Formats: sequence, structure tokens, C-alpha cells
Amino acid sequence: MDKFEKLSGIAAPMPLVNIDTDMIIPKQFLKTIQRSGLGKNLFDEMRFDREGKEIADFVLNKPQYREAQILVAGDNFGCGSSREHAPWALLDFGIRSVISNSFADIFYNNCFKNGILPIVLPQEAVDVLMKDAEKGSNARIEIDLENQVVTSSDGETFSFEIDAFKKHCLLNGLDDIGLTMEKGSAIDAFEAKAAAARPWV
Repeated sequence: MDKFEKLSGIAAPMPLVNIDTDMIIPKQFLKTIQRSGLGKNLFDEMRFDREGKEIADFVLNKPQYREAQILVAGDNFGCGSSREHAPWALLDFGIRSVISNSFADIFYNNCFKNGILPIVLPQEAVDVLMKDAEKGSNARIEIDLENQVVTSSDGETFSFEIDAFKKHCLLNGLDDIGLTMEKGSAIDAFEAKAAAARPWV
């Protein structure tokens, strides 16, 4: 998993509330267990018509937002089913952070396990960043995880809270496997001791 330290990127405004995981990645794309390749299906039913053609007025289809790395979203982002494919699709598209007033709990935790930083801010701050994102590709929002600060393109700053352990994992690029591998020497020592004590196993 890639480390998340600082990010300066284009932010796409998505003011809809209750964007659920089926909107993020529809159920017909859940057959794979591969984390890559899902970006093309992100928000599929919102991005494409029935013939598979892009819907021009959807935000991520607009030229100024095709390289967006940040979403500024409405309340209760990621609600619905618990599919981990949702953060996989966001990350594969290039989204590294989502800013909202609130997130569904399972989606929120899945983000951290996949290298995405979900940031919870008061509605007043989200409103400011939403307007900032509406400026297009010339407005870049900066995120500093170490100092827990979001900075708008106009230099306005907003502090955010984050669990210390989740912060540690993102800063060091540690998913569940990475956390286990940190204990590699202790695991090896335990297995050697167990093998010596029970050579018949």
C-alpha cells in the first residue's frame, strides 16, 4: 500500500448526500477479487448512459476533473452495503482522499485499509471546500496528514481529527498484511520455538 503523507491535487465537487457503495461501484462489477481495473467502472451508472457513452455533465467526465485525486462530497458518503470494492474503485481511478461531513462506518474503515484518507470536517468547512472545488483544475486543495490540515486554494486552513493508529498506518503505507509483516521476526522466533518444543508436528 502506498504511503499517504501530503497531497496537493484537483478536487471534484460531489454535493450529493447519501452516495452509497452501489453508486460508487455497482453490484455487477463485484465478481472480481482484483483491486486493479475497477476505476473504469467507478460511478458507472452516473458516468455512462445505457449505450456506454459518457454523460457529459457528470463531474468526473468534465475535462477539468478527469485527473481529480480528491472528492469533496455530501453527507453520509459510502453508506449502503459493506463492499470493499468501493474504495478499490476510487483508488484505481486515482482518488486518494474524500472529504465529507460524515461517512458510513464500514466504508470509512475500509478506506484506511486501502490507502485512502477519508476526512471528516464540519459542514461549514465542507461548504467552503466544495465551492473551492467548483473552480476546476486551477484550484488545488492540499492535504497534510502529519499535521492534520486541509488547505484550500485560497490558503484557508481546516484541521481534522484522525485516530492515531489509522494515521500511523497511512503514513507508513501499512495495510493488514503490512502490519503483520512488521512482526515478522517475532513470528519467526515463535515458530522456531514451537518447532523445537514439538518436533513431531
